[in-house]
Amino acid sequence: MSLQFIFGRSGSGKSTYCLEDIKDKLSRKEYLDKKLIYLVPEQFTFQADRNLVEVIGEKGIHRVQVLSFTRMAYVVFNEVGGITKLHMNSAGRNMLLYKIIEEVKEKLTAFNRASKQAGFINIMSDIITELKRYDIPPELLNKVTGDLQENDPLKEKLEDINLIFRRFEEFLHEKYIDNEDQLAMLVEKLDICNLFNEAYIWIDEFSTFTPIQYNIIEKLLKKTDKINITLTTDCLTDGKDVDNTDVFAAIKNTETKLLKLIQNNNIAYEKPICLNDDMIYRFRESKELNHLERYYFSFPYEIYKDNTKDLKMFRALNMYSEIQSTARDIIGLCRDKDLRFKDIAVVTRNLQGYEKLIQAIFTEYNIPYFLDKRRDINSNPLIILLNSVIDIFTKNWSYEAVFRYLKTGLTDIEREEIDIIENYVLSNGIRGRRWMEEHWRYTINYRYDDSSDEEEMLENINNIKIKITTPLFTLQERIKGKNSVRNISEALYEFLVEIKAYERVEYWVEGFKKEKELDKANEYSQVWNLVIELLDQLVEVLGDEEVKLEEFVKILSTGINEYDIGVIPAALDQVLIGDIERVKSHEVSAIFLIGVNDKVFPKASDEEGILNDRDREYLKDLGIELAADTKSQAFEEQFLIYRSLSMAGKFLRISYPIADVEGRSMRPSIIVSKIKKIFPQITEESDIIKNDTDEESLLQISGEYSSFNEIISALRGEAEGKEPSAVWWDAYRWYMDKPKWRERCRRAFAGLSYTNQVQKVNSSKIKKLYGTPLQFSVSRLERYASCPFAYYVQYGLKAKDRKVYEFSMPDLGTFVHEVLDEFSEVLEKEKVGFREVEDRFVSEAISMIVDEKVEEKTGFILNSSPRYKFMARRLKKILTRSVDIISEQIKRSSFNPTEHEVDFGSKGKYPPITIKLPSGEQIELMGRIDRVDELETEEGTFIRIIDYKSGNKGFKLSDVYYGLQLQLLVYLDAILSNKEKYTEKGIFPGAVLYFRVEDPMISSEKELSSDKIEEKILKELKMRGLLLKDIKVIREMDKELENGYSLIIPAQLLKGGEIGEKTSGATLEQFETLRKYVRKIVVDLCEEMLNGNISIKPYKKKKNTPCEYCNFASICQFDASISDNKYKIINEKSNDEVWELMRKEVDEVK
Repeated sequence: MSLQFIFGRSGSGKSTYCLEDIKDKLSRKEYLDKKLIYLVPEQFTFQADRNLVEVIGEKGIHRVQVLSFTRMAYVVFNEVGGITKLHMNSAGRNMLLYKIIEEVKEKLTAFNRASKQAGFINIMSDIITELKRYDIPPELLNKVTGDLQENDPLKEKLEDINLIFRRFEEFLHEKYIDNEDQLAMLVEKLDICNLFNEAYIWIDEFSTFTPIQYNIIEKLLKKTDKINITLTTDCLTDGKDVDNTDVFAAIKNTETKLLKLIQNNNIAYEKPICLNDDMIYRFRESKELNHLERYYFSFPYEIYKDNTKDLKMFRALNMYSEIQSTARDIIGLCRDKDLRFKDIAVVTRNLQGYEKLIQAIFTEYNIPYFLDKRRDINSNPLIILLNSVIDIFTKNWSYEAVFRYLKTGLTDIEREEIDIIENYVLSNGIRGRRWMEEHWRYTINYRYDDSSDEEEMLENINNIKIKITTPLFTLQERIKGKNSVRNISEALYEFLVEIKAYERVEYWVEGFKKEKELDKANEYSQVWNLVIELLDQLVEVLGDEEVKLEEFVKILSTGINEYDIGVIPAALDQVLIGDIERVKSHEVSAIFLIGVNDKVFPKASDEEGILNDRDREYLKDLGIELAADTKSQAFEEQFLIYRSLSMAGKFLRISYPIADVEGRSMRPSIIVSKIKKIFPQITEESDIIKNDTDEESLLQISGEYSSFNEIISALRGEAEGKEPSAVWWDAYRWYMDKPKWRERCRRAFAGLSYTNQVQKVNSSKIKKLYGTPLQFSVSRLERYASCPFAYYVQYGLKAKDRKVYEFSMPDLGTFVHEVLDEFSEVLEKEKVGFREVEDRFVSEAISMIVDEKVEEKTGFILNSSPRYKFMARRLKKILTRSVDIISEQIKRSSFNPTEHEVDFGSKGKYPPITIKLPSGEQIELMGRIDRVDELETEEGTFIRIIDYKSGNKGFKLSDVYYGLQLQLLVYLDAILSNKEKYTEKGIFPGAVLYFRVEDPMISSEKELSSDKIEEKILKELKMRGLLLKDIKVIREMDKELENGYSLIIPAQLLKGGEIGEKTSGATLEQFETLRKYVRKIVVDLCEEMLNGNISIKPYKKKKNTPCEYCNFASICQFDASISDNKYKIINEKSNDEVWELMRKEVDEVK
């Protein structure tokens, strides 16, 4: 019975010494009957097996066991028994904790509020794990708690923790054990186990041990002939006090504890083996890496005066370019330094931030890699299906839950069938009890093919519905109401069998194997087993517990969140990618240490947790030692720095970006500045400024696959007027000479001149697209003026949005217009005018019209849910208020409404506006005018056009100039053109106005009378637009206006009776100019359209563009950074400037 330390600095050959020592003993007869054990951390067992085979060969491998402490427990239990209880994994443990916390949460004091928060279960699971690992049972914790003062916050914390811990242990030990209990049982069973009698054990790759692990080592020391333990340190303490600021402090504290352990048990202590030397074994081929290992943590340090070839530093523009340069350098090392991919590792303290970039870029560069990370299973289709199925029942068959379930690909519903029924469900707002209806008869209002037969489509939709709902209804029936966890779990399993989920998973796994995606194949095959294990754990832990489905979901989710998947390397020759904490390897020749930024590495200290540093220090004084506090964690982070800088034997590159993926600034870590001080001659490479010299270009050419995109990117400069390096042209010719690259090269080179613009469409095709005769609504012309391409897609290609069951802004506008139109018809029928109508009549009539419209169509959205019913009631108020205001505006005016919802066009009351184009084509403008008001005078008739808007629409003369606001003026033209033919007196423009349909909220700092409130509402809903600048006409429009501002129209009268400058108005001459200009702009837009101009050219007015609300952005792919993608800039102009420009352009037409 003896203990021997094998110590040395990182890379000194400790693991190699162990392996060689094992090999030596295998070759000697006196050890023929001795057990040889190589004990390493759990995550290193796979690598240790490989290393052992490489050193001793396959012949003697059967005589050596590679174990972790957990594996050792299984070996012992199989030998002497002891596994009489069921094993509870971490998922079962958390599900049990959920149950316990739900039962005791009202009894908690310190954590009463926290217990109701997400994440509390994981916090409690972690603290219980810590207590068990440090061999602190509930009884000991209870004793310490009793010694604390009543008002001590720590006492409340410990009482809460112990309440949960005690309940957990009581339930657990009835028939289960968890991972932590296994090691505690191992300690007991080692007394009666003879497996390790006279054995030789080598314990390697540990920095520290938990108290239970010390207990195991103590038992083993009493049984074995010898235990060798490796320690990564510069020297041993021989029991002396340890300086906690020493980078090797944790290891030296481990040595001290082990020395006390052997002294207490009279175990022999053999002379330690020191492997330290001036030239560390690992760095025998690199002086600078040897120097770095020796002096990084030394003070004072010794400066390395020579240039560095094995130690590099890279300053990247961003994280993306950092990984690109890493990939290029990896290929360069394999090409120029005779390294293989397996000799290289990429390590970081921020694997989560880098993993997606590494996966994308390394795949592009054709670099095989192994990502050493446990995979979260929440995004796996099988888990999504499981969660979605339950969501369907708990969330009333919501659209999201149903189609998330269907789109997992694990059902027998084909993708085309899913699309068909999804369109139908969306357009009709189907959810909840509607899924239970035997047969759907809702309207299909989204057909794109007029030849489709609606009955056939409905039959197909209903057949798909039956396929979807049959297994779901069966499952729902089994698990509805309160049910046992066992019954729900069994029902879920049977459901998975019924839909043949396993067969589909197996099919995918085989597909992944064929595509050489072995990681995914491994992941998917594991997930099925994990789901079955999870359901088993649910039954084992909570089987007869009765729960509602909502509670079952929470328990299930708690369990799922505890699972992750470990994947072993699928091939031997791969670059290792991992977190610095996990990566342990002696055979790596080159390390790329990425993301060496401030607060990333070294990592900022974690939050203290529910037991803070003061709590831990206090408990330590009472003899209860727990895991390291944040101060100790900071020192441990220094050891991680040491290990990361000393892992590579031949090459180390340290890199850091100056910006993250979102462009936020990042600073380099203190590691960077420290290395620059020790190695003043080190060259820091960078890609921040690119000179595109031949030498720099050559560095970017790294391999056949990876360099292709680099070349195309470099040659793009020629299209932008830059001259690429000759190196790129040479590389381009190389690709063109290779048959397998030639066509791809041609396509890519052709793409360099890509402008994201479209060619003109042949005029004959345009006519076919838009039909003949060419008829346009004004809104269509405004759409064309805002962006020709958007117009072409909408009206030429007839692209449509997927029909969704919602009440959108266009729906609101249509509804408002229909109600107001019907109200006007009611007035005509009752022979009542707006001036005479009473408030009560308005309220009752509007209510009746809205109710009739809501009920007239089955499934109308405003009758579909409490939310939409509330909206209908709100619309009644808005429309009632609006009619009241319209009535008041008309009462104050001499203008009389004469027509409402009047059409002009081929089938309208009035004929269309017909315009002949210079090309000889004839176009017809058509539209529908909300209201026409007239004023009869001795001079003639004045026309006022009113347009109802549900939004806050204003009138800008500059928008008319650019063709963006033509509607009111074209409507005016239509009425003037037609009425001129039938009147002997003159007919003149009076106004073009928008009226906003709204019930505004009025705010005031003081209490207002009802009259003042009405006045404020009138002002809020004042019409906007353009008036005839005629004092008589303005006074007739607002008979109550004496001076000041009108409450109903955009007019101002001065005290002297003059029209104020704040009036939005135009003279008769200006109205005529407007009329002519609008016809001219219509001609110009139509000529452009018929000439086939469909350019991607949206307008931009200040910061506003039509792209913000365009449904076709994914089609046009407009990108202002592309040279030919430019906005049509619209500069704001004063009214005077606009009048002058319009007059000139109208005169030119003459």
